[in-house]
Amino acid sequence: MHSINSSNIEIATFFLIGIPGLEHIHAWISVPICFMYLVAIFGNCTILFVIRTESSLHAPMYYFLSGLAVSDLGLSLSSLPTMLRIFVFNATGISPNACFAQEFFIHGFTDMESSVLLAMSFDRFLAIRHPLRYSSILTNARVAKMGLVFLIKSMLLVLPFPFTLKKLTYCRKSLLSHSYCLHQDVMKLACSDNTVNFFYGFFVALCMMSDSVFIVVSYIFILKTLMGIGSHKERLKALNTCVSHICAVLIFYVPIIALASMHCFGKHKSPVAMILIADIFLLVPLLMNPIVYCVKTRQIREKVWGKLCLK
Repeated sequence: MHSINSSNIEIATFFLIGIPGLEHIHAWISVPICFMYLVAIFGNCTILFVIRTESSLHAPMYYFLSGLAVSDLGLSLSSLPTMLRIFVFNATGISPNACFAQEFFIHGFTDMESSVLLAMSFDRFLAIRHPLRYSSILTNARVAKMGLVFLIKSMLLVLPFPFTLKKLTYCRKSLLSHSYCLHQDVMKLACSDNTVNFFYGFFVALCMMSDSVFIVVSYIFILKTLMGIGSHKERLKALNTCVSHICAVLIFYVPIIALASMHCFGKHKSPVAMILIADIFLLVPLLMNPIVYCVKTRQIREKVWGKLCLK
């Protein structure tokens, strides 16, 4: 199980965990997870297909929604198959290199989704504050450049993770505390100095949290703009265009903040509670984002029903 060269990884296999104490019903737990996985894949692919094929949806708001769907798909494909393998086949082992690659994609797509949510808040601010100049400010070319910048930024930001983790020595502990690999979780298994990993991971977390701060600032300006609108009906109409985005922000950030707080400050944290929150962090946004936008966005809802021949 251990390699001879102590300068490299000494533990050949990490072990992920399902839900402690419920191992006897893991097969049953896999059923709703598989269902949620399929719904998330189908929902996000449907949104991408509808936006791609409907010229009336070729607008900045829907391009950003496409970016959100791509981020959700990336998170789905990089994490949920591992979870299903654990719950269906009780196959908890994962090689260190596969674990490092998985945490790179999970953190990369998580940061990308955070960036897209920030861009969507900026989009809503412009649409409400400068409706007449909206299309001239957010052109398709600028949206494409923003998307490219977000992608490059997200990948480069987490690129050091697998390389810095690989330089650590893992010689005693091999049991991870989640159903998939996270940077802070893998880092704790090292028996060599991981100061660099700790501070860089903290820096990445601050970058992501800064997105949430700017989202809050955007909504402060949005509310300030809404207060200047004389008609109560027009205020509600403008605010209603933000409901889907507000739901997406809460669905995304609340589990992340809860999980990070438990990792950092939970002295008597419950392992089961941490595992459930970590699973919610991945499963719920992937499932709920397409549902929220299909229900709350009339244009998306009508086009989806039209594609399904349910007019």
